[in-house]
Amino acid sequence: MFRKLLRKKAIGQPSTNSLLRRSLSTFDITLMGIGAIIGAGVFVLTGVAAATTAGPAVVISYAIAGIASMFAALAYAELAASVGGSGSAYSYAYAGFGELMAWIIGWNLLLEYLMAVSTVAIGWSGYVNNLLEAMHIPLPASITIDPFSGGVINLLAVFIIILLSILLSIGIKQSARFNAVIVFIKLMTIAVFVCVATTEVNVINWHPFFPFGWTGVMQGAALVFFAYIGFDALSTSVEEAINPQYSVPFGIIISLIICTLIYIIVSGLLTGIVPYHTLNVRSPVSDALLRLGHTTMGGIIAAGAIAGLTTVMLVMFYGLTRICLAISRDGLLPIALARINPETHTPIRIIVISGILIALIAGFVPINHAAELVNIGTLAAFTFVCGGVMMLRLTHPELPRPFRLPLNPLIPVLGMLSCLYLMLQLPAITWWRFIIWTLIGIVVYFLYGLSHSLPLDKKIK
Repeated sequence: MFRKLLRKKAIGQPSTNSLLRRSLSTFDITLMGIGAIIGAGVFVLTGVAAATTAGPAVVISYAIAGIASMFAALAYAELAASVGGSGSAYSYAYAGFGELMAWIIGWNLLLEYLMAVSTVAIGWSGYVNNLLEAMHIPLPASITIDPFSGGVINLLAVFIIILLSILLSIGIKQSARFNAVIVFIKLMTIAVFVCVATTEVNVINWHPFFPFGWTGVMQGAALVFFAYIGFDALSTSVEEAINPQYSVPFGIIISLIICTLIYIIVSGLLTGIVPYHTLNVRSPVSDALLRLGHTTMGGIIAAGAIAGLTTVMLVMFYGLTRICLAISRDGLLPIALARINPETHTPIRIIVISGILIALIAGFVPINHAAELVNIGTLAAFTFVCGGVMMLRLTHPELPRPFRLPLNPLIPVLGMLSCLYLMLQLPAITWWRFIIWTLIGIVVYFLYGLSHSLPLDKKIK
């Protein structure tokens, strides 16, 4: 029975037999990366991290989280180009560490993506509700707040998930075009903020620069790490990229560099225009501009935030469905889920089921509970991806590597150490929930996955 725990995953170039349609260009994938990474980090987390953990030194927190992400991104780039597949860290763990470890990573990735999309949907609904109130067309509290917060259902959050489910079901190229338009709006919004904020900087607001000390900076890095997890979703696009060996590594690395620079610039300006302790609000960027009397600009930023959060949900939702597809193909989840619609070339069954789960979480769960498990699952996945690069270099040195991670094994080791260090900065309750969820996953594997796992020659291509 335990022979099935041995590695069975095919290792080599991405499959050309997939029913998924290859339609994503390098430009599409890069914009998907920007769409996934730039969102809650700029419009929400910057203020929270500055006010509660790092102060003006939040710029350093973003730099540290960005460097840790870059170590992992380089590992993702090599494995995406060489191992391929739509399963992201799940597929890489399968190739490097075997089925059981791959399932544990995949199980945690599913929770990470479900919670991430749900969290952003709740934040999106808050921004839309604020905009409607500003336009004097407020919605009843009963349909904009979850039951635990005094309402009945967060209908706006449910609404956006339904729309994104429809868009993803229609086709990935249509989704990529929609993402490109929204990313352009988002970048223009950020440019407006930078231009306005540059004229309002008061250096007094940067003193003290380390109000919470170095410990606060590192806690801030663990908190804002949520802002970077979107690049993981790009590695699930291998089977739908026109030239995956080039496009996926390029898109991952370039989008992460661009977004890290944007985060550092915006966080530096934001803490320079208002005192850091005033930024612990739902919409810190627009709130800061309103404080300075820029009413119109504040409204533009709010609209840009809505656009930004929309693309984050879209790409993360996309990544969730492709990881679920990869796991289902291997039989560890019901194989019926892996059916690709022949007309749209999308896994509609997975999209619908995932959409229902996300809508239920977003509609009925408070945002703080939805967000708590996201970071630790991502950091764990990044740790194994970095380890997977070193493992496959030893076990399969002959594997074609169109992109090779430089300074091996230094960068993978630094990636593992930095991710583990950030994990240690997270609260104990987050660790306990992570451990409990992982134990549940192990039980599911031995009760279902082990007996339903397909042999290599029967896996769906």
